[in-house]
Amino acid sequence: MKRPDPALRVLILGLWLWAVGGGAAAAVELVLKDGRILRGKLGLLPGMGEMPRAASADGPAPKLIAMLDDDLRRTFVPIFWIKEQRQQENAEVLEKFRLPQQVSESGPMVKSVGPFMKVEPFSEFGRRRVKMNAIPKPIDVVQGITELTPEWARVQGTRAQGASYVWDMRIATSSIPQDQLAKILAKLAEDGGSDQRRKIARFYVQAGRFAEAADEVQAVLAAAPGDAELRKQLEAVLKDILQAHAKQLFAELSFRREAGQHRLVQEALKKFPEKGAAAETLQAVREMVEEYGKLEAACKGVLGQFDALLGKINDQALQKQLAPIRAELGAELNYSALSRMAAFREMADDAGIPPQDKLALAISGWLLDSAGATTQLSTALSLVRMRDLIRKYVAAPQQVARSEILRAFGSEEGANPALVARLLANMKPPVDTPPPEGGPSQPYELEVPGQANAPPVRYFVQLPPEYDPHRRYPAVVSLYGAGMSPQQQIDWWAGPVVKGGWRAGQASRHGYIVVAPAWAAEHQKRYLFSAREHAAVLDSLRDACRRFSIDVDRVFLSGHSTGGDAAWDIGLAHPDLWAGVIPIVARSERYSVYYWENAALVPLYFVAGELDGDRMANNARDWDRYMIRRYNVTVVEYRGRGHDGFSDEILRLFDWMGRYRRNFFPKDFKAISMRPWDNFFWWVELDRLPPQAMTDPSQWESRRNRPRVTLDASATRTNAIRVQTGAGRVTVWLSPDLLDLGRRVTLTINGRRVGSNQSTVVPDLATMLEDVRTRGDRQHPFWAKIEWPGGPAAKGQ
Repeated sequence: MKRPDPALRVLILGLWLWAVGGGAAAAVELVLKDGRILRGKLGLLPGMGEMPRAASADGPAPKLIAMLDDDLRRTFVPIFWIKEQRQQENAEVLEKFRLPQQVSESGPMVKSVGPFMKVEPFSEFGRRRVKMNAIPKPIDVVQGITELTPEWARVQGTRAQGASYVWDMRIATSSIPQDQLAKILAKLAEDGGSDQRRKIARFYVQAGRFAEAADEVQAVLAAAPGDAELRKQLEAVLKDILQAHAKQLFAELSFRREAGQHRLVQEALKKFPEKGAAAETLQAVREMVEEYGKLEAACKGVLGQFDALLGKINDQALQKQLAPIRAELGAELNYSALSRMAAFREMADDAGIPPQDKLALAISGWLLDSAGATTQLSTALSLVRMRDLIRKYVAAPQQVARSEILRAFGSEEGANPALVARLLANMKPPVDTPPPEGGPSQPYELEVPGQANAPPVRYFVQLPPEYDPHRRYPAVVSLYGAGMSPQQQIDWWAGPVVKGGWRAGQASRHGYIVVAPAWAAEHQKRYLFSAREHAAVLDSLRDACRRFSIDVDRVFLSGHSTGGDAAWDIGLAHPDLWAGVIPIVARSERYSVYYWENAALVPLYFVAGELDGDRMANNARDWDRYMIRRYNVTVVEYRGRGHDGFSDEILRLFDWMGRYRRNFFPKDFKAISMRPWDNFFWWVELDRLPPQAMTDPSQWESRRNRPRVTLDASATRTNAIRVQTGAGRVTVWLSPDLLDLGRRVTLTINGRRVGSNQSTVVPDLATMLEDVRTRGDRQHPFWAKIEWPGGPAAKGQ
């Protein structure tokens, strides 16, 4: 839950003065190097296993892991990632309600919690019944909320007819459906009178639910109409609540605007509640309305200026060429893409610039972004044709057709790698995809070819509200667990479709694309570490990148249960693809155990349950490896929880994801491979991996030793590349983001210089286009490649 900003602390203090109770509580606040802030009780650990690393002759094992316990969960991070520690001497005390329950203190103790089969809603008394698998048969447990705060609720097993179970777990208050929470609090208010309502109001303020807080204060006022002193006091509090609510609404609109949801924001601005809002908030609303008015006028102005210039073109053949571009601008120019027209807008009224040059600025800016705009109309029109050729090339299934398209580039004025790379980065996704029949709230259902004779692999894509192909969107690739489905993963991230036909989940709110491959075979119960499963995930992502505007530097891989096992393995096997990896209730096995060094450059965020069998103990070995080596890893353990979905953590997950981008061109990296298909790492591709160093998943149990191939690669400031590996063939992929391609490139593989001292690498359009077609990455196309054995190529091979 997001804490109230400092201005709200005054409000909370005011509520505290007229609520029952008081006091202050000490708290520790850790500021991490990525900007996150963790609060809770601090502990330092030498390891996460049940048996921490043993002391050495030099003394006890160093405590390199920090643990923050906030009563809901324990969060573990390497102490290296702590930027600052602050002691909060006067931290606010969360409002806490204690609900009377007949807590079970004897009987069977719940020591391991599997997936729930059924969960009933909480009653007004804070009780519910859950059904879960157990041995020898499923069991029913009646739970009751015994403590309720704005951030977490303590839920315990209660005495019931039949067996009563001892169980103590925590859930996030935000995960309790609003209607159920409202019933529980209403019952507390009914039993406690006006003092209880005041506490409930403060509870709602701390939870950031200001509308409900205002209702509670008004209920207190209505219950004591003759108490003038109380009215005077609470009307001031009510004023502060309404102002806080208006400020919160405006902050949400600003957040949605950043996510590109302009229509939603504009409609909400028309209905913004002025009653009770502070003057500065209303002024900010007016300014946002004015900004939208200016943006709308600017878009219309660009089209009007373009039309005026078209009217000055007397060449009918040229007018015919320009007409489709004008139609495209009319259909697609919007607030997000307006910045592309900056050079054109700046020069449109300059009488000294010919109309054709101004049109060139508009067209080339539209295609390349304003910084790449040119006044050469012939070049601008060539860019239009090249964009169409790129779209055809990427979609062409046959090599013969692609070769013919490639030849057509030879006659284009702008057919050089630098311009094509800029064109690729700014164009819409090259493969057109018809929208789903059910409307934008429904996922796309697509498929990619399966391996060899295997059937096609289905995958689903949910786009955020007001999806605009001219924007780049972060994405989550989400893998379902056994017995679940891709559609359920979309619901977990983007929210289910609600009344009104839209999704209200966090991926929708933050503007994320969700990709959910059907990665597992029908009735598959466990992850198999196979090439088929890897291909199902990676091919789905690549195809989605060809169809939708995915920011490839902000793609996160996640999975639940067996899908979490897959995410852990696939994330480490292909670490160059991800901005971060999020395994939820996952288990480290097989290759994940041996690939731990591949985690050095990919952020990891694990979510687990304290009572999820032996997973915490099993995974501790690998988590320790990451943490003591200062890898970027976060582990979250929920108290008293088991094999759960953990929607409680979703707000913190989005906060974490929003802080990370992939670095696709690290200057120095190491990687390990034990399978032939784990062979591409950032800008180095391996082939002819020695069979004796490869372990097929089907041979895992029968093979005792675990050989592997290592890769150590670096690019230096002197334009040199060094690769050390046991692979029989190496391809080094090159880009200006890695080296200066205008200078001599020195390549050393396994200690031996490859090529002569005068070796140069010439950027090659064929290499670039084929790379984009196969990898689907238009932001970082490779311009050339060097293959070994074979030496440096004068052109891409």
